[in-house]
Amino acid sequence: MLEMDDASLAALVEFAARTAAEAGGEILKYFRRSIEVANKAGPGGFDPVTQADRAAEELIRARIRERFPEHGLLGEEWGVDGADRPLTWIIDPIDGTRAFVLGQLHWGTLLGLTENGVSRIGVMHQPYVRETFVGSRLGAELRTAHARHALRARRGARLADTVVCATDPLLFARPEERAAFDRVARAARAVRYGGDCYTPCLVAAGHADLVIESQMKPWDILPLIPIVEAAGGVVSDWSGAPPTGTCQVVIASDRDLHREVLEVLHG
Repeated sequence: MLEMDDASLAALVEFAARTAAEAGGEILKYFRRSIEVANKAGPGGFDPVTQADRAAEELIRARIRERFPEHGLLGEEWGVDGADRPLTWIIDPIDGTRAFVLGQLHWGTLLGLTENGVSRIGVMHQPYVRETFVGSRLGAELRTAHARHALRARRGARLADTVVCATDPLLFARPEERAAFDRVARAARAVRYGGDCYTPCLVAAGHADLVIESQMKPWDILPLIPIVEAAGGVVSDWSGAPPTGTCQVVIASDRDLHREVLEVLHG
């Protein structure tokens, strides 16, 4: 990472975790309160955004600009600033805004650092339950109010014994895409919808084995990659390549399961 030593990387990880937690404190001011919800999708769709999303991203951007003015920024709410810079922070202030506005708990703040488009640091912070998942080449861990635990994805899961996790069946919009997902669902034990950024972290923690998504934006997936991979899991698009841009995603607990799922996806 630009010849960065472990101590320098660790300092960046701590900055990311601290900044995500600070943003979480801002978000909690609005959680389970009566707030205005705007729809970014326009007529015929629903892509909610709230004052909490905007306030949290503004805070994160301000902290990064104060500490690392030479770094780029890419966020869901306020777009890109410095796209040509080698180190770019990826920001999703509330991943799972639909859950947030319903008062549910499967949402979190995502903050990641990429180097020339490759994810190097990832943080997912859920302020209500005070959990922070972090990942980098230094390892993956879950931080709670009282302890830190190393994350390790499960080994040896077979698709037939696996619960497939996905955020929303409507995201598999094209017929061929839906058919591919349905093939995996039929081969699996069960399907569970919902979860957003939480289920990839549960793969890293060894509680879940498989997440399949579509229409993922960079801020939805790039911060999660270091968490899953540092725990021993695998993240790719449906072709097996690293996820970039708006894409379909497979997150598996180990390489054998990942390989099996790709084969079923492609019939």
